[in-house]
Amino acid sequence: MQETILIAAFYKFIPLPDYRELRDPLLARCRAAGLRGTILLAEEGINATIAGQRRSVEDLLRYLRSDRRFDDLDIKESYHTRMPFQRMKVRLKREIVAMKVPGIDPNQRVGTYVEPRDWNRLIAQDDVLLIDARNDYEVQIGAFENAINPGADSFHELPGYLSAHLDPATHRRVAMYCTGGIRCEKASAYLLQLGFEEVYHLRGGILRYLEEVEPSASLWRGECFVFDERVSLDHGLQKGEIVICDDCKAMVKQAGEKCPRCGSSNIL
Repeated sequence: MQETILIAAFYKFIPLPDYRELRDPLLARCRAAGLRGTILLAEEGINATIAGQRRSVEDLLRYLRSDRRFDDLDIKESYHTRMPFQRMKVRLKREIVAMKVPGIDPNQRVGTYVEPRDWNRLIAQDDVLLIDARNDYEVQIGAFENAINPGADSFHELPGYLSAHLDPATHRRVAMYCTGGIRCEKASAYLLQLGFEEVYHLRGGILRYLEEVEPSASLWRGECFVFDERVSLDHGLQKGEIVICDDCKAMVKQAGEKCPRCGSSNIL
């Protein structure tokens, strides 16, 4: 079946003192265009994944970019055979990605962005400590070689791990990555506040890396978890083999297997 649904993921840390006023017009436009997904708005910026027909997605992006604050949004695109979301939500939040650490502002200072084409060379260096900024269940289905898994159940647990296990005097060069870039961007700001001097993060995250780096040159192993019906993506951003147990919601390696957690054969 031809893949006709465009999934567009984007975020931007940008001061939005009027973020509450942006919600209703944005939601109305999304619904009128038949889009589904989630857009988070906060005083620190915007974080979104939306899906629909290409023309509808592009119309919404033009609307956003008519506001100069969003004119340089970096969009990560992928496709699916059907709509991967149930409804359209535009939510107001304290943070567009919840770290729950006061005073962290990526609008003021963040780590050094590294393009996907330069990522392999950076993380192959012996003095670079590579940190996966995602949750443990995401790491279990795919990660970069030799990356440290903090074992977090949610992003707001990551700062505790970083402050307890990393030392600016010992770990002079730290590289971080996440799915789309937003979590490691904020985590890089946190490390800089702790006194780390060389902090790097993968621009566009795993999604951009899987899109731009050839599989033969890739240091990625496994699949990349995504927060929608597709569950995971492989190289080229095609739907992966990971599926979800309908009984306990555990991830299963592929359809047809029994759930390793509850033993169910009721696999989505």
